[in-house]
Amino acid sequence: MRQVLMVLTTVTGMLVGAAGAGQSAGPDLIVFNGKVVTVDSAFSVRQALAVEGNRIVAVGSNEEVLRLKADKTELLDLRGQMVLPGLFDSHVHAVGAAMTEFDHPIPGMETVQDVLDYFKGRAEVLEDGQWIVLQQVFITRLREQRYPTKAELDQVAPKNPAVFRTGPDASVNTLALKLSGIDRDFRVTDGGPGYAEEDPQTGEPTGILRSLSRYLKIRSSGRQAAEKDRYDRLLALFKDYSSVGITGICDGDASQGNLDLYQQMLEKGELPVRVSAQYHIDTIGPIEQIEENIRKVGRHPLRQGGPMLRVIGIKTYLDGGMLTGSAYMSKPWGVSKTYAIDDPNYRGVLFIPRERLLPIVRTTTECGLQFTAHTVGDGAVATLLDVYDEVNRTIPIRDVRHCITHSNFMSPESVQTMARLQVFPLVQPAWLYLDTRTLVGHFGYERLRWFQPLQSLFQAGAVPAGGSDHMQKVGSLRSNNPYDPFLALWTALTRRARWYEGQLHPQQALTREQAIRFYTINCARALFQDPYVGSLEKGKLADFIVLDTDLLACPADAIRDAKVLRTYLDGKLVFQR
Repeated sequence: MRQVLMVLTTVTGMLVGAAGAGQSAGPDLIVFNGKVVTVDSAFSVRQALAVEGNRIVAVGSNEEVLRLKADKTELLDLRGQMVLPGLFDSHVHAVGAAMTEFDHPIPGMETVQDVLDYFKGRAEVLEDGQWIVLQQVFITRLREQRYPTKAELDQVAPKNPAVFRTGPDASVNTLALKLSGIDRDFRVTDGGPGYAEEDPQTGEPTGILRSLSRYLKIRSSGRQAAEKDRYDRLLALFKDYSSVGITGICDGDASQGNLDLYQQMLEKGELPVRVSAQYHIDTIGPIEQIEENIRKVGRHPLRQGGPMLRVIGIKTYLDGGMLTGSAYMSKPWGVSKTYAIDDPNYRGVLFIPRERLLPIVRTTTECGLQFTAHTVGDGAVATLLDVYDEVNRTIPIRDVRHCITHSNFMSPESVQTMARLQVFPLVQPAWLYLDTRTLVGHFGYERLRWFQPLQSLFQAGAVPAGGSDHMQKVGSLRSNNPYDPFLALWTALTRRARWYEGQLHPQQALTREQAIRFYTINCARALFQDPYVGSLEKGKLADFIVLDTDLLACPADAIRDAKVLRTYLDGKLVFQR
């Protein structure tokens, strides 16, 4: 109860200006002589804005705003620089990302040899029998575009169980298989998805595990983090978010431990970003228990949180990944050496059958919670939208703002359904930037016509929201999925990608106005933050950034190199370059 009261006190405090209720002593800050992009409904561009306490009290011309100046007012002459609302990242895994290199640095990897060198180096410093686990180095982002083989892992780490894991899929060595009890007689017994690939000649496991990582009996071999370590590293990451203009995030797979860290930062007055949380729910087990777990989230104290920290809904996993060959597609993937697919009818993996998904989504909606799921393939997207549509017939879903996380592969029908139901696709352009080469190589150019179809979504009246799926490392461009929003904006504008010539279906490129909305007000709406932030309008909280580049007028390629000069959260300067 103490925590809830502190949250509510913080929120209530936001409603009173610095000079107290019913009385104004003038603005604390006026920024003027700039290009203030309000992102209001008309996408108005003004010259100046004034902040009193934590709220915007005026937006307009230099003359209109400067006449409000008081003795205490700080004046900031922007000299033509652009001001935007604070940016959002609608899908991150911040706590895990902050801890990725706690035990040891992890180098960037572009080749299978880089991967093997890492395992070899770790085997040399660890004791025999200790586990070596490398996560989220996707094979599609390696030049050879393949998994390291069991034999290769055996050679570089013969006395250590070795796991190359990308989400639910993995490539492992002989010792990892043995210690996990995965052999030619292994069978899945927990009711979940997945299988161990077998050698067609011998029947022995090849070392490739599809949606089966949960069966690995991994034991940590790294040093254990204390609570202070987690707090300090997360705070350092959040400050790095501030340095690239991010003032609001969504924890797209929150646990109670994550929420406890955010709560501590809020109570200490150190939380430098707004956090909306989607609480993780497991979907294996009795459906009655799953429904009760959802109801518990509906009763969570932080459901009553405010603009700085709030639980908005739940998150689960509907299908596999496009980088691991397990996203659930409407048509067969096709035989692939890259993805190690030899079944011409294989469509990927759907983790939750529709008959189980329906009561899960219905219960979530009844609790007034937002539902979202990791949903990559167009078959999975269609399945989730079909369930949303059915629930909507008896319980309107618009007010709970259901989402689809990733929503990479879509169809014309899915786009129209998203718009009609006002379901929010949470899209990460980093996947297009990093993975187009592989996807075109496997699926062909035409099949990617509806890959991240951002322009079609805008045209249909849907509200896509931008993000990164930041999972590992601190550093906006060195992270496995870069969280630099300007790289993402450039990608959404150009549809250009690393190691790929040309553009991926340029008709799906956004305009500059749309791209800015994609990372500001659209995210705010998806995360229930739009009454407070997402645009620069009188009465809203003062989250804004100052840039060194005019995103509306500069050459397109200059956008990816744009730098944030200042970041303000709640009217306070939280970053200055």
